[in-house]
Amino acid sequence: MKKNKNKFSPSPAGSPWTVVVLAAVFVSVLLMVTTRFADNVRERGEVTYSKYLDLVEQGQVKGVTIIGSFVKGVTKDDKHFEVTVPDEQAEHLQILRKNAAEVEISSTSSLGFWPFLLIALLMSMLMVAWYIFRPSRGGSSGGGGNVFTMGKSRAKMFLPSTIKDTFNSVAGADEAKEELQDVVDFLKNPEKYKRLGAKITRGVLLIGEPGNGKTLLARAVAGEANCLFFSISGSDFIEVFVGVGASRVRDLFAQARKAAPSIIFIDEIDAVGRHRSGGGFGGGHDEREQTLNQLLTEMDGFETAKDPVIVIAATNRPDVLDKALLRPGRFDRRVEVPYPDLASRERILILHGKTVQLDNSVDMRKIARGTPGFSGADLANLINEAAIIASKSNQDKITIKDFEEARDKILLGKEIKTIALTEHDRKTTAYHESGHALIRLLLPHCTDPLHKVTIVPRGRALGVTHSIPEREKYTTTKEEMIASVMAALGGRIAEEIQFSELSTGAYSDFQKATDVVRDMVCRYGMSEKLGPIVYAQSQGDFVYSQKTAELIDEEVKNITQDCYNKARILLNDNRDKLTMLSEALLEKETMYAAEIYELLGIEARADLRFTEEA
Repeated sequence: MKKNKNKFSPSPAGSPWTVVVLAAVFVSVLLMVTTRFADNVRERGEVTYSKYLDLVEQGQVKGVTIIGSFVKGVTKDDKHFEVTVPDEQAEHLQILRKNAAEVEISSTSSLGFWPFLLIALLMSMLMVAWYIFRPSRGGSSGGGGNVFTMGKSRAKMFLPSTIKDTFNSVAGADEAKEELQDVVDFLKNPEKYKRLGAKITRGVLLIGEPGNGKTLLARAVAGEANCLFFSISGSDFIEVFVGVGASRVRDLFAQARKAAPSIIFIDEIDAVGRHRSGGGFGGGHDEREQTLNQLLTEMDGFETAKDPVIVIAATNRPDVLDKALLRPGRFDRRVEVPYPDLASRERILILHGKTVQLDNSVDMRKIARGTPGFSGADLANLINEAAIIASKSNQDKITIKDFEEARDKILLGKEIKTIALTEHDRKTTAYHESGHALIRLLLPHCTDPLHKVTIVPRGRALGVTHSIPEREKYTTTKEEMIASVMAALGGRIAEEIQFSELSTGAYSDFQKATDVVRDMVCRYGMSEKLGPIVYAQSQGDFVYSQKTAELIDEEVKNITQDCYNKARILLNDNRDKLTMLSEALLEKETMYAAEIYELLGIEARADLRFTEEA
């Protein structure tokens, strides 16, 4: 492997040519101002005091402006003159009045606006000089801190010796690592593939939700291949000036080719790689499209390097990327980085758990089972929150109870104990949450297992009913979606049954129910009236007719109302259980699923608590 030297720092802004240009501009402006000032002086014409008195006494002076001891005047044949007079102001005015000259007395400076113009020019030159010669803010390999480095790449360059991440640093994501292992092998042994005519992989697109480890995987590829790594965000290319982004793309690829074999990592590529609309107004739009066009050109490889340069990009919005960017020859591979499954979550927890002090009772398998849907970043945050909770209690080790509290804090929000609720508010909240919980308990095959019900305010909610999926779910049935809508509406129905009144506490429930039903109708073809057709929106505009929109609204209302009626019948038929659960909540404030199953005599489901003592 060749040794890479850092030859790619941009030249300093204060180069000799910069000084020459700046000095030439300054001298030119100064000469222009000085010449203009001298011409004005010649045009005005200075006269002696005696000559001035002669002109006045002969009646040749049409009018004068007196500024202290300085006099500016004009003769009757429209010739301007200037003169300095003695301090005998009264005698001077008497002579002027006697000879019928117009007199104006002013306090304006005798030098006019020229000093102000000169000062403004000097200040402007100082500001330009400061902007040009100020230190770069972009780091050792980025720049962009002044006008002469604006077109330089802002990518951060990492030498192989500074990259400590490898595939061993990435827990889970086995399929993604397997795909990327081919890229590593190609960077290490390009001749192995070239001998059979295989072409270099130009680009790899990492697709996944935020927090699933796309950036970590890209760094791991560079660490495994032991090559130079350039990291940049898609938004770092875009500038208000058209053409700057394209210049930064050119500079980035030029640096990468000089350092080949190397990896360019572009995070959030959708910021620069969105669909080109073929029109539009404004420099920002044109700038983004020019930047994308330059990126497409560079990835085509018209200027190929002897050693490979591979672009790894990451996005969670592949649907908005331009088709030209995704075609083979640019991004040859698409690697999915999904949410970690049970086994992957356990490995991620074990990996992050090595950096903290854990009690022997902590079972990472149990924590992994109780955190479905958590990303790698969520799991790292869970461990950190548990460590913070244990530290606040001055514990020597992090216990399983700390993890339980940390999970509830992340999912439900922090407990708020300062809100003083009236007894009626507490009862309303208890019945509301009991309505949510009871619907879930009475529809066990269509809902996730109940985890916890509390009437202690958390976050922005006065109470919370929380369920946790017992396994990873990749599809959802119509029955499950209907059950989730019924559960969301159960809180309002319980209030209505018990108190015969309506409150504002069900707003978020209605919003959730409406979103689910609208997805059923518009996205998943679950409406008998509208059929299996996708009615989507494009950039905020409906792509269907007004008549269809009215049918959609009507169908959403009908399905929601039908769920409301079914949930009301279910709660009315189990009114005794609703009352029993509400009264228990008023007494205990927080109840876990196992307690509720026992109280209501309902068959227990999976209990995803980390500890029985939580």
